[in-house]
Amino acid sequence: MTAPAVESILHSLSELCVSGDNFAWENPRRFSAYANRLQLDLNQFLRSSSPEALSTSIQTALRGLSGDLSKAVEVVSVYRNRSKIFVLINCQSLCASLQKHTVAIGGWLALLESAMPEGSDSRKKVANLSQDMKQAEFRVSENEERVHCTLQKEGQGRQSSKAVQSAIVMDLARALGIEADNHVKLLEQVKLLKTDLTSSNSLVERRVLMSLERIMDSWTVHPVTSEWNFDFDFEEDAQMSPFRNFLCPLTKEVMKDPVVLESSQNYERTAIEYWFRRCIEDGRDPTCPVTGQVLNSTETKPNIGLAGAIEEWVNRSIEIQLKSAVQCLAENQPPVDSVERVLDIIYKISEEHPSSRYRVRNSGVVLLIIKVLRHCAKSIGTHLRGKALMTLLSLAKDEESKNMMLEEGISRLAIHSLIGSSEKEKEYAVKLLLLFSRDEAYCTKIASEKGALVLLSSMAGNLEHPGLSNLAEEVLKQMERVEDNVHHLAEAGRFEPLLSRLCEGTDDVKKEMAHLVGRMTLTNSSKEQIARKCAKTLIQLLSKPEGRAPSLQALNNLSVLEDNATILVDSAVVPALTNILFENQDDSELKELAAATIANIVQHPGRWELASIDKKGYLMQSETTVFRLLGLLVHVSPQCQVSILRILYGIASSPQASESVVTHIKSGDGIGSIMPFLEHPEVEHRIYAFRLTRILSATFGEDLANELNLADKLPLFKDKLLDNQSTDGERSDAACILANLPLSEDDVKSVLGSSFVRWTVVTLKDRLRGSANWRTSRSSSFLEEGLLGLLLHFTQNPDPQTVSIVKEHSLMNIFCELLNFHMKPRVKQLAALGLKNLSDSRKTIISSGDLEVQLPRGLCSSFVFNCWNRPPELLVCAIHNVSCEEDIQFCLLRSNCIKPLVDLLTDEDTNVQIAAVEALSTLIIDSSNNNFKKSVDELEHQGVVEAAITLFTEVRPGFLQERLLWMIERILRVDSNVKHSLNQSLVRALVEAFRHGNANAKRHAQDALTNLKQLSGASGKNSSQSRPRR
Repeated sequence: MTAPAVESILHSLSELCVSGDNFAWENPRRFSAYANRLQLDLNQFLRSSSPEALSTSIQTALRGLSGDLSKAVEVVSVYRNRSKIFVLINCQSLCASLQKHTVAIGGWLALLESAMPEGSDSRKKVANLSQDMKQAEFRVSENEERVHCTLQKEGQGRQSSKAVQSAIVMDLARALGIEADNHVKLLEQVKLLKTDLTSSNSLVERRVLMSLERIMDSWTVHPVTSEWNFDFDFEEDAQMSPFRNFLCPLTKEVMKDPVVLESSQNYERTAIEYWFRRCIEDGRDPTCPVTGQVLNSTETKPNIGLAGAIEEWVNRSIEIQLKSAVQCLAENQPPVDSVERVLDIIYKISEEHPSSRYRVRNSGVVLLIIKVLRHCAKSIGTHLRGKALMTLLSLAKDEESKNMMLEEGISRLAIHSLIGSSEKEKEYAVKLLLLFSRDEAYCTKIASEKGALVLLSSMAGNLEHPGLSNLAEEVLKQMERVEDNVHHLAEAGRFEPLLSRLCEGTDDVKKEMAHLVGRMTLTNSSKEQIARKCAKTLIQLLSKPEGRAPSLQALNNLSVLEDNATILVDSAVVPALTNILFENQDDSELKELAAATIANIVQHPGRWELASIDKKGYLMQSETTVFRLLGLLVHVSPQCQVSILRILYGIASSPQASESVVTHIKSGDGIGSIMPFLEHPEVEHRIYAFRLTRILSATFGEDLANELNLADKLPLFKDKLLDNQSTDGERSDAACILANLPLSEDDVKSVLGSSFVRWTVVTLKDRLRGSANWRTSRSSSFLEEGLLGLLLHFTQNPDPQTVSIVKEHSLMNIFCELLNFHMKPRVKQLAALGLKNLSDSRKTIISSGDLEVQLPRGLCSSFVFNCWNRPPELLVCAIHNVSCEEDIQFCLLRSNCIKPLVDLLTDEDTNVQIAAVEALSTLIIDSSNNNFKKSVDELEHQGVVEAAITLFTEVRPGFLQERLLWMIERILRVDSNVKHSLNQSLVRALVEAFRHGNANAKRHAQDALTNLKQLSGASGKNSSQSRPRR
């Protein structure tokens, strides 16, 4: 039973009993010493005892020794085989484990000693060893404890400064027994730790490894002085390196504020203070990083002598570097890499030695950097431009350097960099402008630079780069403080300063801001923004005599935007403006502005129709207002006359106000007042006079024609239409006016004449060929409407001369082609009416001539139909029952115009539908004619009947319904239309028309229902006769 235990004990002791020099750590070395003593004592005991004679107590003690020694071997193997850093990470647990096993072994030895013979030498040795092992205390050294604590904290993933990292490396090197500047061996230990942790699952251990790798990557044992070197040759001592004691052991940089500790070591004040704070955070005593000495006090004393020596060396080095920098930058095309090193060093000098900025300025480096930016901007690239701006930003903290930069135009260069390709270049450009903008004088200068505010505003609104956006916003806010910048900011689209001053400033400030708004060129969105926020303020300014002019200018500028009409009307601008227009008798400029603003507002139908213009409640379209406007036309300035004509045209164009306004103009002798402006020398006067006359001609054409005849002005419109020097608007309006006037047959011949007809046709054909271009032009649209209207005058009187013109120019084809212009209902309506007139004229032509087809008579007459393959009726028009070959331009069927007219029955515009029905109605000849059934059959074939009935079942009572009833009633007179008697939708529609229509509609509906009943009866009769008798 005891043999395996004894064998295990001997094996464990053979591994533990090695020379103490093989252990780098004190704790395993001490445990090895205990193992050596145990090995000697056990060997002596086992030689003097027989294994079979061992008591139970001894056997138990041996088994206990076997187990604890095996576990101790595992712990000691960690000390022996794992990396030293791994041991430091786990030193506390390893020490505790050795302590536990040592005490346990001492206990087993006490049990063994109690079972041994009294007074034996072996018993005495075992008792002494047992006592020593039970009283043994294993400890971690202070240095190991500090490093262990530090590594555990690093395992938490916190960030460390460069100084703290250096102190950690020094502590670690000391614990590992390596020189702190032996970077290679330290790195080897880190690599060994990485190997140890290959299969480790400990998160803390892996974080410690990552932290140490990061520290070793960034840590250096060499002083940071290489970046102070150039490739230029100076005197031998020019490139002198700093003395070793000038360098902080933690930062490896030349100290700026050297302090000495009680350990007599010198450090940079900020670096050693970082380390002290880390020690306190870790709950450990502060130490000197170099010596590892625990400090009784963290007091630091400035080393004045060392600081003086360092300052002297720094000043000498700065002089050398500035001389090198000047030599580099003074070249016409300095090498890019040299420029970058210069900028890095100058920036370092400025940031680390602010008191030396004046030396940089005096050396001329500031001007040279600006020169490089100005002349070599493209060659050095955006990266170096950013560095140059960063360096200038640092140097600009010196007031004189800043003044020098501004005098050399650095603000313009910075603004140019706002469009740079790198974010860094833009960032430092904005930061430079922000620094300059803190001074009001410089702020104004920046704002006056071309494009500066536009670029800054664009950058401030770019949320993709919030950092740049915030910086640009700060610059703009600095500029907003300066009164002189308000105009520039507004021009760049930043209206907040202007709007706040306009709404909240003193009266003088409000006037000044209103004046700015009045003379600025604004975008539509800007106009709307200002109108929404400041309309009421501007209207309030109108009540103050000194504020009227700037306020009117601003309101006039804002009123150009269509969307602002409603805003201004809701702000009660109309009463204020009409008061100035009608009541102010002195200032013509104010009247002009008020009239122009009102004209802008009324150009857009909407809210103004319901807005009162005074306390009596008059509206813009009321009779009093129209009369007053007409009365002003004679007494105001020419510019104001234009605006009043625009006002009259605007209110007459409104769908809500047009009827009443046109009536008031007529009753107020407005036609006579407007007529002189038709021949005014100024274009604008003529344009709006023609527009007004066009609107009047649509309602009071006869009265207008009488006035024009009395004044002999009818030829004026023809001349204007033929005058290619006139504006498109004037020509279009002239055509529409002539088209709207109810001209007599004599007027048509005398004023227009046949040559004018030819010109109209040719012009209209040219317009048709270029239809793709004139569809979008409003004035061209009116011109086409007017030309069509003129042709309608000629189609109404089919004398031989007119018939000849219609045939020559194929007018019916022109009208038919115009039916396809879907975007212009008025054009389609007029074209349909033209077809109606021509189709109506066909009846007149037939009645005036002997055009009937003479069939063959005599003996051979009975053989004609047998010889011909096709009957002669095919030469006869199915509608007119005569040949239409010679008069095809008057026949809808032969000109293929029926299908386009049928398509118009589904048009969305009711007027177009009515015109199409009127044209199709001309195809329904008198039902007493023998050819009537044949005509209806042809209309059925062309789809006219079905389309007319479908439309009739859908329309409401009115003129369109009445015209459709007239057609349907006549169509139903034909016996062959029995199928319509079964159309329940048609029957219901006829019943509704009979109940709710006017007298004509009722009469037509009653006749149609009667026809349906007769058709139904005839159908029933025929059906009954066809049944077989039972």
